[in-house]
Amino acid sequence: MAIRSLITNHLRKNSYCHKLQFEARNLFKSLLPISKASTKYKYIHSSSSSRLETEILRLKSPSRVLQDWINNGNKVKLSQLNLISKQLLKSKRYKQALEILQWMENQNNFRITPGHHALMMELIVKVNGLNKAGEYFERIPGSGSKKAASLPLLHGYVKERDISKAESFMIKLSSSGLLVTPHPYNEMMKLYMALSQYEKVPLVIAEMKRNKLCRNVLSYNLWMGAFGEVFEVAKAEMVYKEMVSDENVEVGWSTLASLANVYIKAGFVDKALLVLKDAEMKLSTNGRLGYFFLITLYSSLKNKEGVLRLWEASKAVGGRIPCADYMCVISCLVKAGDLVAAEQVFAEWETNCFKYDIRVSNVLLGAYVRNGLMGKAESFHLHTVERGGCPNYKTWEILMEGWVKSQKMDKAIDAMKKGFSVLKVERCDWRPSHSILMAIAEHFEKHGNFEDANHYIKAVHGLGVATLPLYKLFLRMYLNAQRPAWDILKMMEKDRIELDDETSALVALNS
Repeated sequence: MAIRSLITNHLRKNSYCHKLQFEARNLFKSLLPISKASTKYKYIHSSSSSRLETEILRLKSPSRVLQDWINNGNKVKLSQLNLISKQLLKSKRYKQALEILQWMENQNNFRITPGHHALMMELIVKVNGLNKAGEYFERIPGSGSKKAASLPLLHGYVKERDISKAESFMIKLSSSGLLVTPHPYNEMMKLYMALSQYEKVPLVIAEMKRNKLCRNVLSYNLWMGAFGEVFEVAKAEMVYKEMVSDENVEVGWSTLASLANVYIKAGFVDKALLVLKDAEMKLSTNGRLGYFFLITLYSSLKNKEGVLRLWEASKAVGGRIPCADYMCVISCLVKAGDLVAAEQVFAEWETNCFKYDIRVSNVLLGAYVRNGLMGKAESFHLHTVERGGCPNYKTWEILMEGWVKSQKMDKAIDAMKKGFSVLKVERCDWRPSHSILMAIAEHFEKHGNFEDANHYIKAVHGLGVATLPLYKLFLRMYLNAQRPAWDILKMMEKDRIELDDETSALVALNS
């Protein structure tokens, strides 16, 4: 799961998943073109124009600033709005970026293109939610703009796993004649895959064929993957053969990786290795993504030679190797059972890194803990701190798990406290394992440590990970000590904990 997460993050950063937000960005660029002259404009524009940009970027309302600017007799140029909007998008200030686009839409001197509507839809989904986005879609004039805006809205339904709205929206698009590319169909296949409704994927393909729509690479990959999930290897091979004969698409590393994954899941190791070799031949030094997909597949086969071969080959890609790639290959080597090679790759990263990213060392730290090497884990942790690494909540979670397993509960509790203190400054979704949470609670119960226990249950409740067994333990602890448990009962009520018979009896005794 950790490796899959790394690959997913890499995808988000480098490929802009399957033309969704990617298309909207390209459309936005076509709406607000940047020529060589306008690039220079950033440096030579007048001081008055600079004031407009400064006012908006100082967290002020763009529409109010723009309207005041116009009312004072000034003009707003497209190049100005382009620069300001790009700054806002870059800093993830989506609400203000949306406000600028809405202001443009209400003016008579700006031509609103399909690209504008596509980006507007993407931002409305982010800022105002899907209901408002659906309302905006109904107001969009012209089939071209509706077609451009339909994909971000459909993607929003897919992201929320709202199958009912997604299917209804597809029916609406079909009846309006707006389904003219494979992208909406691909979105539906991704939704069915995410919901494990694999049997619906071939039905989507059948509809594409009825509508005489060409499949693209992603269409074939999803179709093949659906058969792989239900171990229909022969049907997956049939899809691959159909793709090879399709003159409209080119078989690349991603398709071969998808086929290899089908073989891996079915246990056909030899076939998987042959396909992976073919996939290696399709890789390009123009990007790293393909290398790390194949590295991940080799690691699932415990094939450390393949992992190391692709890792070395990936270095031919230009540019600095990002930390995410080091994290991925270290994880893969650990999974492949080569801890020594993982340590060597880590040492390579440590030698070349400008800033000590604790997430990289956490991968190796976790490997030591999972393999029961707590002495090595503790020494390694001290080493990373000495090198300038700043432990995050994950660091303390890993150490907490190791110390609980080795029955060093005082150290585990200290790590827990440090993890909670980190959460006060880091915004994250921490989900410690239930077994670790229970082990620490049982330690408090055994030693009657009420002060720490109180802080603990409040912190766990604050994380939203408190469970019935955990609350039951604390109710029992308070009852045995003849202490009132009103705070515990309030937390249980707030968490909407459903009581079993034993807990109901404990609640009655504590009331």
